[in-house]
Amino acid sequence: MSGFSIEWLTLREPYDLAARNATVLDAMLAAFSGQASIAVVDLACGTGSTFRAISKRLPARQNWRLVDNDLGLLASASALGRPPEVTVAAKAVDLVRDLELALDGPVDLITTSALLDLVSEEWLERLMVEAAARRLPVYAALSYDGRVSFDPAGPFDADIVAAVNRHQHGNKGFGPALGPDAVAAAKLIAKRVGYSFVEGSSDWAFGTNDAPIQREVLRGFADAAAELRDLPSAHVTGWLAQRLDLIAAGASSMRVGHLDFFAMPMPIR
Repeated sequence: MSGFSIEWLTLREPYDLAARNATVLDAMLAAFSGQASIAVVDLACGTGSTFRAISKRLPARQNWRLVDNDLGLLASASALGRPPEVTVAAKAVDLVRDLELALDGPVDLITTSALLDLVSEEWLERLMVEAAARRLPVYAALSYDGRVSFDPAGPFDADIVAAVNRHQHGNKGFGPALGPDAVAAAKLIAKRVGYSFVEGSSDWAFGTNDAPIQREVLRGFADAAAELRDLPSAHVTGWLAQRLDLIAAGASSMRVGHLDFFAMPMPIR
């Protein structure tokens, strides 16, 4: 899977950082409190946003393996600044074919961000089973959950969001995607493999001053709705034009729903 530009990932990163759920993050950090070191594998690392978001709060000695199949993104992630006690290695892996390879070697924690809504139920089950076989916790942030609201609301918003959510279930490279159902599916799988599960919302919140990311998100929504071809094209283009006009007027706010979770193997009795 690829197709996310450095420009888009850079634009969204501060909103991702602000959105991360504090309760879920604290649960993850508590699991490693008192440890002197930690080894992390970050799946679909992009430019390294997960590393930047959480590394300063983990044990001082860290070994990160950043995994992606996009060599351009990996090159950007490899250039991360880091303290002397933190090592970072970038690794090109096709996660569809070689997930197990990505997890091999010394690992204490699996992390990923903005990935699980793109994967199939089969792939997610594979990830959780592999994690359980290794007794590894999983911290997964920023999975889209299908909730979108606009202020002011418009008459066609619900139609567009429904189309986007249908589009989210299309194949994103991993088979039929879970889309908004990803975290619910992860919770069921985690229970089956004997994991505890902490979840919480991590919504993007865009105000009237957040015009660039609003425009990008709205254009992405319109593209997704148009690709399905089950709404009239004039309906989609008219909706986009109206919402872009509101942004230009400094009168648009929106919220896009996401969820984080931390899954931890429960003690064996």
